[in-house]
Amino acid sequence: LAERYGKHPALKMWHISNEYGGECHCSLCQAAFRGWLRERYDNDLDLLNEKWWNTFWSHKVTDWEQIGSPKPTGENGVSAHMLCWRRFVSDSHISFFEDEIVPIRELTPDIPVTANLMRLNDGIDYQKFAKHLDIVSWDNYPDWELRDDYDVAAETAFVHDSFRSMKKDRPFYMMESSPSNVNWFDVNKIPHPGISELTAVQAVAHGSDSVQYFQWRKGRGGSEKYHGAVIDHCGHENTRVFREAAHTGAVLEKLSKAAGTVHKSSVAVICDWENKWATDLYQGFNNIHRDYFEECIRYYRPLWKRGIAADVIPMDADFSGYSLIIAPYLYMLKDGTEERIRDYVANGGIFVSTYLTGMTDSDDRCYMGGTPCGSLMDVFGIWREETDALPDERPGKAFFGTKEYSVDKICDIIHAETAEVLGRYGSDFYEGMPCVTKNTYGRGSAYTAAFRNDGDLADDLVGMILKDHGLAPKTDIAAEDGLTVRWRGRFCFIMNFTGHKLSAKLENEYTDVIAGEKIKGAKEIGPYGYIILEQKG
Repeated sequence: LAERYGKHPALKMWHISNEYGGECHCSLCQAAFRGWLRERYDNDLDLLNEKWWNTFWSHKVTDWEQIGSPKPTGENGVSAHMLCWRRFVSDSHISFFEDEIVPIRELTPDIPVTANLMRLNDGIDYQKFAKHLDIVSWDNYPDWELRDDYDVAAETAFVHDSFRSMKKDRPFYMMESSPSNVNWFDVNKIPHPGISELTAVQAVAHGSDSVQYFQWRKGRGGSEKYHGAVIDHCGHENTRVFREAAHTGAVLEKLSKAAGTVHKSSVAVICDWENKWATDLYQGFNNIHRDYFEECIRYYRPLWKRGIAADVIPMDADFSGYSLIIAPYLYMLKDGTEERIRDYVANGGIFVSTYLTGMTDSDDRCYMGGTPCGSLMDVFGIWREETDALPDERPGKAFFGTKEYSVDKICDIIHAETAEVLGRYGSDFYEGMPCVTKNTYGRGSAYTAAFRNDGDLADDLVGMILKDHGLAPKTDIAAEDGLTVRWRGRFCFIMNFTGHKLSAKLENEYTDVIAGEKIKGAKEIGPYGYIILEQKG
């Protein structure tokens, strides 16, 4: 392909393969896994046995050939073994991709390369994979109208920012989206008119330089013959979907000046793929409700709803440029993370943690001497004595500020050493003990929310921190609840992900990019509508 089309003027980018995924357990891959382990553990079986704690249940290995891929179900397994297998599978995909692009790099060195990623798919460490891509791209298929659309919008925004953050110096691409419905949900509802266009606008608002559809024309057969397309089986343009796609194209043309711009964020949420694997694999506490990505989105959402652009970063990213870092459910710490958190807070950073923080090292071995691990107990000014798990039908109670909160699924029982107590439990034998704390460490502050809550805790806590530390955005745009505001360069996107009219008030004059006119004052935005404003300058 590179030989045939490498000099063609239409060639702008290489899209390699499609939605990488899966794993192999053949003899070749078993041997490759053992080679991967030899490299990781310095060809030292004693070191591997120690790191994996293999003396327990007689898992000690005496020859590399005794190691293979773990049981797919993981029953009675060694969590470090399963964690290493996931790392190996991820690295294998990356290695395969690198092999695929060798002739492309040789024959078309100036043509960028991408591969389409899949939402929060955890089979491959996308944060690591992104380092090998020139441009990050992903396939965006929100489940609009199958649940609350505002919730769907928040989750989609989080995914956009996750992929944007993987290459912060350049925009990402929305490689796939549907101009109507899809064919692989359990129920394939046609999205409300306007939602497809709003999906495109949201992607651009969060940093995408492309809006692309799968597919252009519906196929006559095959498994995706009923998947949405710009041109239906009728074969002409006289359809609602075609007209909406055409209108979206006209809008994007007016937004061409936004292409190439990137947004610098001062706030970040840590969402780390390897930590996701680790939280999946341990046995204990609540083995039913354990969704790491869900918890990350829960603490991202208060920033999104307030119009604060947050980066979504791995735990080994550079912390230095952020005023606030939120790290939900940071169960496993990669090597060096403890020191980096300590230095970040000591130098003036604001760090927020939740339950089960700093429990294990990168091989899923428990820290001895108390948790959060080691010196992080000093950073947060607490120590965790126990962790309780709660059945759905018997939630606990907690008090923070003037409000009562439900304690859902899991909570840490902690002691405040040097930390200020901001909230206390209101039920069970640990009633009256701390559940929300703040600790001053060096020039910074470290907060802990020791329990899981399906309600307003994350929103209220993050809102308080933003206000107390002067991090709330200063804006001349007053948006009604339900509207989201997102800046990209000098363009401001105000989006309505609800089914009713909402309004925004502009104190200063802007240019309405779509209408091409100056506007100021109150502006009504219809259901699933939006306005795009351009700032003077």
